Amino acid sequence: MTGDTRRGYAKGRAKRVEILDQAMALFGEVGYRGASLRLIATRCGISHPGLLHHFPTKQSLLLAVLEHRDEVDGAWLAVGGPTGVDRLRRLVDLAALNARRRGIVELFSVLAAEATSTGHPAHTYFVERYRNSVRTTAVSYEEARDEGALRTGIAPGEAAQQLIGLMDGLQTQWLLSDCATDMAGVLRAHVQAQLTVEL
Repeated sequence: MTGDTRRGYAKGRAKRVEILDQAMALFGEVGYRGASLRLIATRCGISHPGLLHHFPTKQSLLLAVLEHRDEVDGAWLAVGGPTGVDRLRRLVDLAALNARRRGIVELFSVLAAEATSTGHPAHTYFVERYRNSVRTTAVSYEEARDEGALRTGIAPGEAAQQLIGLMDGLQTQWLLSDCATDMAGVLRAHVQAQLTVEL
């Protein structure tokens, strides 16, 4: 591969990430329905056909944005390599972060509900996402147990399902209460009740 080819690929990857960042920001501002591919292209300084070269449909861009959001949030969750109680604390902090991203939370909540249909384009994405979320959260509870920080009788697998379910349910309540629900506060109280140490 020549240097020019490598630079071309790098430029293409960089532009793709820029499109995803701009789309995620715009979806957060005006929601999925309110965001147009043309406006996203303008924000990225490219033509509409140029954007379609990377993402041929709005639906393909949407799925890429969801995956990109998971990558960004995953990197943020992993900063410093938290485990056990620290990782559970970071999940509560994620709820506080989400409270500043109404458009993205709304988009995610609507799509998660729609994607329960096996014919939905995001069905597989959400099936895998929930499986991974519960699995990694169960590991955090297991680590908290190994640290001696988990109360007796708390089963890590069940606790993980409860926490992920609570996080998503709180997002719906938060949206319907016009952002009045204290997602992070409720999550913190829930996790604290499962621990023998201060969260």
